[in-house]
Amino acid sequence: MTIEAEDERAVARLAAPQARPTHLGRRLLHHRSVVIGGALVLLMVAIAIFAPLLGTVDPKAIDPAYRNRVPGTEHVIARADGAGTTQTFWMGTDSLGRDVYSRVIYGTRVSLMVGASVAVVAVSLGLVIGLVSGYIRWLDGFIMRIMDGLMAIPGILLAIALVSIWRSGLSTVIFAIAVPDTPRVVRLVRSIVLSVREEPYVEAAIMTGTPTPLLLVRHVLPNTVAPLIVHGTFVCASAILLEAILSFLGVGIPPDTPTWGNIMAEGRGLFRVYPHNIFFPGVCLALTVLAVNMLGDGLRDRLDPKLARRM
Repeated sequence: MTIEAEDERAVARLAAPQARPTHLGRRLLHHRSVVIGGALVLLMVAIAIFAPLLGTVDPKAIDPAYRNRVPGTEHVIARADGAGTTQTFWMGTDSLGRDVYSRVIYGTRVSLMVGASVAVVAVSLGLVIGLVSGYIRWLDGFIMRIMDGLMAIPGILLAIALVSIWRSGLSTVIFAIAVPDTPRVVRLVRSIVLSVREEPYVEAAIMTGTPTPLLLVRHVLPNTVAPLIVHGTFVCASAILLEAILSFLGVGIPPDTPTWGNIMAEGRGLFRVYPHNIFFPGVCLALTVLAVNMLGDGLRDRLDPKLARRM
């Protein structure tokens, strides 16, 4: 074998990305936070998917005769043949006579949709901007000053300002929540790129004349996958909570749409007399945020090499 061939093989070995352990899935299944958090998240996803089957009545149906009924109240529905069927309000009704149980079930759809959409949008934008900022040195200062300016504004205030500019709706709320979370993703990706671009296999790929886009996709991007998955779970949990806050304040999704924040906003006036209007959606909101955060903590413990070795 010639010296040139040996040099080419050495450069190829340096340029090849490191292989991940094959027992990663087994380690994830043995982590308590991943199992519990993942099970709760899957439960919420199943509730959102099968909401039409789990819901008892139309969540927007108004019945003034059954306003502010306590949980467990029965409702007799008359039929054309003179007989009647009994309908139970498992979580009571609100001030308009709407079934809180059905509204909470359908509200799971909106909350999970907002959380997942915000995570995808924020991570996608932050990944692209972070790769460009971390690898192209002359753009780094300009981009990061913009990100610092966005991070200087509290997320809730920036979201309220963005929602007030456009008409309130699901897409507007998703965009308004994703913008404050994007700078944090950018800083995460940028820090990874700054450390990875000094690695020998990246320098070897540069020496072989690998184009910049191919270099970023083949050698830099794989190193950002695990941190972004972990950070995406925290973004999802934060987005679910922020959407409920915006809806509770009346600047989020329109009030006619059943969301956990809207349900609590409509029941806050009679909270002392009828606490079920806030209690049940609040419990669902807390469990969902807790489950997503537990899943993110478990993924961080297993996907971070330093923490995995320490454990």
